[in-house]
Amino acid sequence: MRTWVDKDTCIACGACGATAPDVYDYDEDGIAYVILDDNTGTAEVPEDLHDSVRDAQEGCPTDSIKVEE
Repeated sequence: MRTWVDKDTCIACGACGATAPDVYDYDEDGIAYVILDDNTGTAEVPEDLHDSVRDAQEGCPTDSIKVEE
């Protein structure tokens, strides 16, 4: 699984970081990004974090969390 954030649609609500704090953090503008690979979508998400990533994707109000299985 890989994940990234569409920074153009992210509204900085904080839901993804609250749901998956080991995967998502926020830049200086409060916009989310993936810690694992600086939001490039190239790093494999560790298997023990898959459920948290899926929960973050489902909870994102703007569908900005992208996941590739």
